[in-house]
Amino acid sequence: MQEGKFYSVRMRAAKNGSHEQGGKHISGGEKLSTLSHMKHAVNALLEKGLTHSRGTPDFMQIQFESLDEPIKLVKPLQIETNEVESVEIGQALSWNLLEKVGISRQIIEKAYTYMTQYSGIRGAILIDIHLGERIDYKNEKGVRVSRMDWMNTNFEKWADYYKVPKNSRVKEALVLATKVCEHPATVAELCWSDDPEYITGYVASKKLGYQRISKLKEYGDERGCRIFFVDSSKDEDLNSYIQYLEKQPVIIQWGEENDSRID
Repeated sequence: MQEGKFYSVRMRAAKNGSHEQGGKHISGGEKLSTLSHMKHAVNALLEKGLTHSRGTPDFMQIQFESLDEPIKLVKPLQIETNEVESVEIGQALSWNLLEKVGISRQIIEKAYTYMTQYSGIRGAILIDIHLGERIDYKNEKGVRVSRMDWMNTNFEKWADYYKVPKNSRVKEALVLATKVCEHPATVAELCWSDDPEYITGYVASKKLGYQRISKLKEYGDERGCRIFFVDSSKDEDLNSYIQYLEKQPVIIQWGEENDSRID
């Protein structure tokens, strides 16, 4: 683990103007970095924003801010890949996995209705598992999970151990899913990318781990999905849950004994 003060570094990129001006979202990214590694973090996010398959941005914002809160160390979710022959089979599998963690088919059906309605938003939709209603109604753009990372050296050790490709896409998705599922109010996450060239998605939960599904949408489809299924009885204060997702700094740490927090 790198020593010194940490900073949250974030990037967002759009085409035909900024997001606030109605521009098309192209790419976003997150890193935690010490000041000595800031140039590397910024350059990595710059490269990501400029080389996305959704297009070349004409707006990009990269910003960083110091972190005063203790950083929580979390072990990565167990990973499993499910190879399927079609999107239909992949979607059916995602439903079955969501049912396994206690979400009824009726609630899943309602969630898919919201997903279709809000497929263009940049953040996650929060669905109450008891009512099937969207509970983040004050967040028109959805909830953005932030302040999270996985140091490359530790990630590569994990990837070697599990024989997983050392690509940034798997790393970033697993970091986000692990942080989200660490909170006791999160029952599961359903996600696939808005990248038209990437059709793999996942269902994640504390119980099932990170379940990759090789086909969850058709090639060329720019519509993404990110839904958090939330048990509101586990955390009646929705604001504290969203505060955790947006503000709690988390670093994924695999395979080494350590304290639960870095001060």
